[in-house]
Amino acid sequence: MDEFLIRTYTKKELALMYFPDSSPRTAVNHLMAWVRRCAPLWQQLQSMGYRTTSKAFTPREVRAIVEQLGEP
Repeated sequence: MDEFLIRTYTKKELALMYFPDSSPRTAVNHLMAWVRRCAPLWQQLQSMGYRTTSKAFTPREVRAIVEQLGEP
């Protein structure tokens, strides 16, 4: 498998990496449930400017997600 790159990802793109057998909507719902359940990650993302209406994760946000949840 290729090395995971820290870059901007849409929510759908990143979620499907974590949940490849799910539909896009379900994958995003699962990923965001994981993110919200991890209080330190959720707080860190909010302090970086993440909003629930955001369509993509910045490279900084992706790095935080991978540090807390592991690589997809």
